[in-house]
Amino acid sequence: MKPNDFSNSRVLVTGGAGFIGSALVWALNRRGCDSIVVCDILGTDEKWRNLTPLRFADYVEAADLLPRLQNGALGKFDLILHMGACSATTEKDATYLARNNYEFTKELAHWSLAHKTRFVYASSAATYGDGAQGMEDNELMLDTLRPLNMYGYSKHLFDLHAKRAGFLNKIVGLKYFNVFGPNEDHKGDMRSLVHKSFAQVQKESLIRLFKSHRKDYKDGEQKRDFLYVKDCVAMTLHLAATPRANGLFNVGSGGARSWIDLANAVFTATKKKPVIKFIDMPEAIRDKYQYFTQANLLRLRGAGYAEPVTSLENAVCDYVRKYLVPDCRLDPSVE
Repeated sequence: MKPNDFSNSRVLVTGGAGFIGSALVWALNRRGCDSIVVCDILGTDEKWRNLTPLRFADYVEAADLLPRLQNGALGKFDLILHMGACSATTEKDATYLARNNYEFTKELAHWSLAHKTRFVYASSAATYGDGAQGMEDNELMLDTLRPLNMYGYSKHLFDLHAKRAGFLNKIVGLKYFNVFGPNEDHKGDMRSLVHKSFAQVQKESLIRLFKSHRKDYKDGEQKRDFLYVKDCVAMTLHLAATPRANGLFNVGSGGARSWIDLANAVFTATKKKPVIKFIDMPEAIRDKYQYFTQANLLRLRGAGYAEPVTSLENAVCDYVRKYLVPDCRLDPSVE
């Protein structure tokens, strides 16, 4: 399987109506692959709209997936891209997160290995916690990581299981950093600051950012590794199609940028004068807030991914002008 040719592959994408999942279906379509089974929980939000421009062979609700895989009703797959999860960093139901993000992933991984199916799953940069132990995608460091919220811990649980079970030389775990881009509007409070800021600029001609509650960071100078979703899916599919690439990989831009940088990129893209208002960070998240994230991309580059990463400014401009302004989804038939 070549990185840009999935035309002969049969692929299962869990979370396929969601943000990164639907972007992966879009990218697969553009690479000639329509033999895709999408799995998700459509529920009552608007993420079904992400599916309307996409080409896929079948749709399965998440509750039906494992039984249908186990009884052979869905047949064989060459690749499973497991993006399905509860991604709310504020979710407090630890039992739900353990079942949905850990147990489900564990069962799907075991099925994949038993059926010799390539398995790629979404972990998270949230597993790194406050970054005190660094942010290198090194499985030897897993036991030292201390996630700051239950979402991050639910992802960390499976990373640890994969290590203990000896899976990490057979599967791919992706530690996604701050991904933003089209198809995220259904995520509510979990959508990116780009999406939130665009709405604020359109309505009020200003952007609100959290004040810093640490003396070593000025207001708005908290830094994150922001990655455009188009780069994210290109990195993901490269690793999926590279048999020697197994284990944990950071998926990010490799450079930390401030929230002020992000806000200014939105103002530039919308051709508005920069006006930033700093507001208090909610007390509920102050002790769980990541002030700095930056992906070390040495393993990704070592696995042969050589494409340049889209700059924050160019990515925000593309997102705002091509998707947010006209309210468009990713469409494989549109350049």
